[in-house]
Amino acid sequence: MNRVLQAGATLSPAQRQVLTALKRQGEASAEQVAATLGITPSAVRQHFGSLKSAGYVASRQERGKPGRPVDVYHSTEFGEALFGPGDSDVSLELLGYVEEEEPDLLRRLFEQRRRRRVSQASRALADKSLPEKISTLVSMLDAEGYLANLEQLEGGGVLVVLHSCAIWGVASRYDLACATELQFFQQLLPEAEIERVEHKGSGGFRCGYRIRPRSGFDREACPLWHAAKTAGT
Repeated sequence: MNRVLQAGATLSPAQRQVLTALKRQGEASAEQVAATLGITPSAVRQHFGSLKSAGYVASRQERGKPGRPVDVYHSTEFGEALFGPGDSDVSLELLGYVEEEEPDLLRRLFEQRRRRRVSQASRALADKSLPEKISTLVSMLDAEGYLANLEQLEGGGVLVVLHSCAIWGVASRYDLACATELQFFQQLLPEAEIERVEHKGSGGFRCGYRIRPRSGFDREACPLWHAAKTAGT
C-alpha cells in the first residue's frame, strides 16, 4: 500500500464526506460545499485546512467579483488516489516493463481491458432502452469509484460526468486508457452520438461525455431528451 492510501486511512468520515462533495463539484468554495452538505462554511474550512495540509486538496484565489477574493478548492492527485484501487503503483511498474519490452503489447492489453468491460456491461444493458442504458452505465461507473452522475443538457441530450478517475494513476500516464474509455461508451451505445467534452487528462477537474441520440432516433418517445428539450424552451 502506498503512502497516500496509508494516510487516507486516517481521514475522518467528515473529512472524506467533504472531499467527496468537493470532487463532485470539481472546484468549489467552502460556502458551496457547505450548502451541499448542510453544514457551516467554517466547518468546511476547517476540514479543507486539514485536507490541504495532508496534500489531498489545493486552492487558488478567485478574483473579479465584488468583495474580497474567494478561495476555491480542488482535489489533488493524492486526493484522486483515495477513490481508486490501492495497487496503482504496482500496476504502473508492470505496465512500464511491458512498454519497454513490447510497446504493441501495451496497446493490446488496454484493448483487452476494454473488450472485457464491454462484455460485462453489455449483459447488464441487454434489452434496455437508451435512457435505461445510460442510467445503468452511470450506476455501474459510480460503483467502480468514478463518482458518476447524469446531467441534463439544454436543447437535448445528457452529460455523463465522472468526477473521479478510478484508474487515475494509469490514465495520467497512458493516453491509451482514456482512448479506450471513450470507445467503451461508443461501443455500448451505438444508437447515440458521444463526445468527450471535458477531460481530467487535459487539465480539467472531471471527465464529461455528451450523449445525444443519432439521427432517426425517436426523440419524442425518449423521456430524457423530451425533458431536456422542454427545459430548453
